[in-house]
Amino acid sequence: MKKATYLLISLVMMTLAACAPQQNQASDKDDTKQVSEQKADESKKDGAKSEAAEAEESKDEPEKRESEPATTASATSINGDIDYSDYKLIEVDGGDRSGDREPNVRVDIGFGDREYWAFTNEYGQLIRVEAKEIILQDDQTEPVKSSGRYYYDEANVPGTERSYLDQGHVIADSLGGVSNAYNITPQDSTLNRHGDQAYMEKVIRDAGGVTNFVAKISYPDTETQIPDHYTYTYIMKGRTVTDDFDNVNPDDVNARAEAEAEPAAAPEAASTQESTHDISKVDTDHNGRVTIAEAKAAGFKMPITRDSWLYEYMDDRDGDGMVGE
Repeated sequence: MKKATYLLISLVMMTLAACAPQQNQASDKDDTKQVSEQKADESKKDGAKSEAAEAEESKDEPEKRESEPATTASATSINGDIDYSDYKLIEVDGGDRSGDREPNVRVDIGFGDREYWAFTNEYGQLIRVEAKEIILQDDQTEPVKSSGRYYYDEANVPGTERSYLDQGHVIADSLGGVSNAYNITPQDSTLNRHGDQAYMEKVIRDAGGVTNFVAKISYPDTETQIPDHYTYTYIMKGRTVTDDFDNVNPDDVNARAEAEAEPAAAPEAASTQESTHDISKVDTDHNGRVTIAEAKAAGFKMPITRDSWLYEYMDDRDGDGMVGE
């Protein structure tokens, strides 16, 4: 009996011993699974925090953009004799009627998209206007007034209040110029309306525009805004043209020249054609060329046509066989 009891106890203990490792293994597996799940949860939380932090940082960080280089105009003038960087670039409305100018500045005085540049010196005097191309006014596509102008009035530059001086455009409305003080000078009214200035503008219009246009304006002193001389150069149909004239009434100049001229002696019967056609009596500045003013002063009536001996000494800019029409 005792022996059977011992055998039973031994069998129970062996059974318990065999089950214990399996329970421990199951417990270990449960613990491992729990730890893995906990780590996964923590990883998800950490990932969410990291993404949130990155989003917050990117919100605070300014957006980076590639810089675009600023566009600049050509550094030098048309013929390279002035440096644009020596003049401060400013903007002035084309219809600004103020007569004041800033010193040492550069202003675009072309209407619309035209680029016509005006320059002042240290005294605020308008000394130069230039354009690579003169583009004529187009009244079909541009807001042109019934008067043929872009604006109702021009800038009141000091001096234009005088009755004999106009608000003269350096580049006319018809050639695409605006009406502010950087394109206006006090100009003799006869010169502006009927003289060399008006004639030059007509020639450019008839030619359909010109290139490499440069106007140089000079003054008798540093205090006045009234020029005493204009020099224009430009290329028309491949030929360089120069217009050079004083800011005076051409009719007065012609009248004085006629009064000072000695009466012509009656030609001798044996006089030759060469002596009759003496250019030195007409070409008063002895440069080999004859201007309209010189021809009028010598008694010639306009226009001078191709069949006149004087024609070859004059400048027929539009090539129509007539000068001074």
